[in-house]
Order: sequence, then C-alpha cells, then structure tokens
Amino acid sequence: MKGQALKGHLDLLILAVLAEGPRHGYAVIEILKERSGESFDLPEGTVYPVLHRLEKADLLTSVWEDSQGRARRTYRLSDKGKRSLAEQRTAWDQFSRAVGSVLGGAPWPKPT
Repeated sequence: MKGQALKGHLDLLILAVLAEGPRHGYAVIEILKERSGESFDLPEGTVYPVLHRLEKADLLTSVWEDSQGRARRTYRLSDKGKRSLAEQRTAWDQFSRAVGSVLGGAPWPKPT
C-alpha cells in the first residue's frame, strides 16, 4: 500500500498494536504486515521514526532489553498514549462511518 494512504493513520495503527502489550520495533512492523494481509509492508525507516516521535510526545515509553543475546528497545503505551489511542479510535470510528455512508449512499447517523 502506498505510504500516502497511511499518512495520518500510522500513529493510530502503532498505538493499537502496542495496546496489546510491549513490543520491539520489528515486532510492530511484522504485526502490521500480518494483520493487514501484507498491505502494510512498511520499512524500518518508516516505523522507527514514528516510534521515536511518539516516545518524545510521551505517548510511549521504552526500555532496552536483552533478547537472545541482542539488545532491543521495547516500546509500551504510556498512560497518555492510552488516552490518545482511545480518542483516535473514536475519531476513526466516526470518520470511517461517514466515509462508508458516502460510499454506500446511506445517510450517516448523527451521534446522539
């Protein structure tokens, strides 16, 4: 899938993957690829800068861990990251319903 299609959504996708538990960057990449049916086959040069940016924004924390003799940075959601994920999921749900309604021709129900 083209990088432009993910622009603005990659933060949400990474936060969602990390909501399930701590992971190192490569695991995040592999989960995104697997769950998207290989549509999101993202290079490290795309994902790692996002992980670093999210950490600088205090949405993630990280620790260095030894895994099979290799040092790996493991990322996890911070409390602020959990709140941000909840807000972004709500916004995504509203957006995707609206787009679906336009594409499907059905009226979009206004939230009550």
